[in-house]
Amino acid sequence: MSINVYLGIDVGSVTTKLALVDEKGKYIDSYMLKTAGKPVNAVQAGLKQIAAQAVQDYNIQGVGTTGSGRNLAGALVGADVIKNEITAHAVAASTNIPGVQTILEIGGQDSKIIILRDGIVTDFAMNTVCAAGTGSFLDHQAQRLNVPIEKFGETALRSTNPARIAGRCGVFAESDLIHKQQLGYPVEDLLYGLCQALVRNYLSNLALGKELLPTISFQGGVATNTGMVKAFEEALNTKIVVPENHQTMGAIGAALLAMENHQYTEKPTTFKGWEVGNMNFQSVTCQCSGCSNNCEVITILEGSEPIGQVEKIGDIKGNIIARWGGTCGRWDI
Repeated sequence: MSINVYLGIDVGSVTTKLALVDEKGKYIDSYMLKTAGKPVNAVQAGLKQIAAQAVQDYNIQGVGTTGSGRNLAGALVGADVIKNEITAHAVAASTNIPGVQTILEIGGQDSKIIILRDGIVTDFAMNTVCAAGTGSFLDHQAQRLNVPIEKFGETALRSTNPARIAGRCGVFAESDLIHKQQLGYPVEDLLYGLCQALVRNYLSNLALGKELLPTISFQGGVATNTGMVKAFEEALNTKIVVPENHQTMGAIGAALLAMENHQYTEKPTTFKGWEVGNMNFQSVTCQCSGCSNNCEVITILEGSEPIGQVEKIGDIKGNIIARWGGTCGRWDI
């Protein structure tokens, strides 16, 4: 027995997520793995795993990609739709959370806030400059305090007198945390104090001048941290909704966008098939000297044959899958 599904792939700097929805947009399955600096390998491993854990055959009707590696993933798998994370998270939340008007999204390397009204994005902001409040920063501090990241939230919730920690900057937050630790603060007070500081940082930077109306959804890997959820609820004085599949909402949104595209255009998918997981890909970066911009152009090729020394973009030979990076689009494929 087989089922028609839509595949969404969210390639982030820390994790890669894949999700499947059916023809009515209902969630089917998902899988998440570390990107580990190798997005091509992560996409291929994810495809293999989500196919391996299937309880029935999947007929892929459409594929959508999102995340910082969306163009790369889209070229590898033959995506029908390539969209940014704002759109993907907004679509997933508005589809799965009735009445959602505010989305808080914190991932491994960046954070976002999305304002929706009547299911339409009216405002958003992203923070990709400061590490404070991201999953990687929390993971680093948990390791330094010798607390498993899985225990971060429940440990922080035991706090009775949270430490007041400066959270305006990742460097200052860490140095202040070390200072408070040396003063003898209990670990649980340090952790929840850190949660409160990072929430203050998030709200003062991303939410400044924005009206945060309920229903509020908290998405991304950091939403797993119950300490952060409680800190947001205290700061905003309202209930925070954490979706069941909060870590893969970007991939779910990409799958829903692929579904919408297929149902609207009725075009067959350009998905290259599950065998993409076993193909060999190479990436070559070469500087274009066509003008003073000196753009770094990335070329993705299929095959494992050695490429050798390449001085000019035009010298790159082989089965070119995709190319991008130039300002003028001269070399884009």
